[in-house]
Amino acid sequence: MTEAPEPVWLVAANVVLWRRYGELGQELRPGTKAFRGGAKVYVIGTYPGVANEQLTAVGHGRHTGHWITIDTATRHLHTFRSQLVYSPAVLRRCGTRSRTRAEAETLAELLDRVARHERREYHAAPHPGPCRCHACLPLSPG
Repeated sequence: MTEAPEPVWLVAANVVLWRRYGELGQELRPGTKAFRGGAKVYVIGTYPGVANEQLTAVGHGRHTGHWITIDTATRHLHTFRSQLVYSPAVLRRCGTRSRTRAEAETLAELLDRVARHERREYHAAPHPGPCRCHACLPLSPG
């Protein structure tokens, strides 16, 4: 019998319920093409060279429900937090990357700032009315 892999500290996040889309962001789409709105994903990599606007996430796919690994825009995620991950499926996909809890918390704070900024600036045009995007939802922090 194989041993269970060691748990790893990763950044967990949720996919926004609605995202702005199209010319000047006047359309709304639920979740992303790959993930349902509200789905929990784990960040296994970022791209610091492009200001962390893109990241690599692992989560259950929208259409199949199977674990998938995909690059996505940071602005499509929210509620970044550090989490100790035990799931063998996620641990296989993250490889040998190992972070401390403090490193995961620091990365979560950075990605949260980047996501808020990108949601605010990516579609600089006024929001459609009524708007259900993540920034406009009640109790949404940004």
